Amino acid sequence: MKRVKKRLKMSKFERLLYIFTLVMVLATPFALVFSQATLSEVNFEVEKTKKQLSTQEKKNESLTMKINELASLEKIQEVAKEQGLSYNNHNIKTIMGQ
Repeated sequence: MKRVKKRLKMSKFERLLYIFTLVMVLATPFALVFSQATLSEVNFEVEKTKKQLSTQEKKNESLTMKINELASLEKIQEVAKEQGLSYNNHNIKTIMGQ
């Protein structure tokens, strides 16, 4: 007795579905690794930017304190005295803004 092998015939749709499923099964791990790597890179950039922002905020705060120090009445009077100027209340005019 001869054994006759019967081949299963798949339609084009079934073959396409099979190939699509196989491609998806093989591509999914690569896609996951790629997306995780991209996410890690973005998180690294975010942390780097946060650090730069914090550093700049500290610089801004320091400069604001320096401005306030230099704009104080005592400092202005000290610089005026060094320049040979004197404080005369009769020479001060107040201008009212609208």
